[in-house]
Amino acid sequence: MSLHFERVEWMPSPPLAPGDGPIDFDHLQRMTLGDAGIEQEVLTMFLAQSARLVHTLAAMPADASALAHTLKGSARAIGAFAVADAAARLEAAIARGFGASAALTELGEAVAEAREAIEAVQRRS
Repeated sequence: MSLHFERVEWMPSPPLAPGDGPIDFDHLQRMTLGDAGIEQEVLTMFLAQSARLVHTLAAMPADASALAHTLKGSARAIGAFAVADAAARLEAAIARGFGASAALTELGEAVAEAREAIEAVQRRS
């Protein structure tokens, strides 16, 4: 009996710990299946969405928790894990009823860092 082995190309799993920068570009590449055009499109959408959401969250509207949750998901999708973590902390602070101001400040800083990294990449493209 002879065995036949076929090489199968698998997509690697996301890292257990994200990269050092504000955007994990390896994660983004996996999520977009290596399509540079899609990468640029989702980064551009994140730039617009993150600016709009942080601006809206500054007023702590009634739906602030849902907005933080939306930003958390978008950030995870592109590999902006520090933004996602900060958004999760804001979401939790809103649920607890205290600490939202500090969490919002942290989220604003994380978004600013991610936006700077995205804009730097887009300038080079």
